[in-house]
Amino acid sequence: MGGTLYTIGSGLLVFLVFLAMLSIVYTSWRNEISPMPSSAPVKHVVSREIELLTVPKGGGLIVEAGSGWGTLALHAASRHRGWRIVGIENSPLPLWISRLRARLTHHTEVAFVRGDLYTYPFEDTNVVLCYLYPGAMKRLSPIFQEKLGVGTRVISVCFALPGWKPERIITCKDLYQTKVYVYVWDSSIVFAQKQQA
Repeated sequence: MGGTLYTIGSGLLVFLVFLAMLSIVYTSWRNEISPMPSSAPVKHVVSREIELLTVPKGGGLIVEAGSGWGTLALHAASRHRGWRIVGIENSPLPLWISRLRARLTHHTEVAFVRGDLYTYPFEDTNVVLCYLYPGAMKRLSPIFQEKLGVGTRVISVCFALPGWKPERIITCKDLYQTKVYVYVWDSSIVFAQKQQA
């Protein structure tokens, strides 16, 4: 009897792991990128960029577009008090793990939501964190132009925002010499794009 229950339990566990992996593969295929955790040097650079900002009166909002496993959002929450943080993710397993990690580490200022980063209302956001891929950054560029308020910062790991001029580019001291692009939204970006066209 005990052996049968063990076999059934093991089979169920293998099936659940298979479903979880299938979910990640499907969502990665749909997103054109898998959820990747950020390296320690990348988290340090992003954190330093947030430190340069003054938290707006009443608290500020940081949105991680495509939060994956929650690495950047949770790191920001542990280092920057006064900010509310929202992680947007559409892959169920990384989202669930992010929520679990937030709960286990008592990060009540972080909310991980299942959603589409292309339809998210970015209007009240002070900082957007991105660790995406070139196609997503291309799609987000006009969305940010339409929805972000003047002075909103976009911090992008690895990939630039097409048509935007970064305030600075930082090269991380990790294995891949990862670049972090820092942008500040203002109307001159649109003006520069129109002149280039």
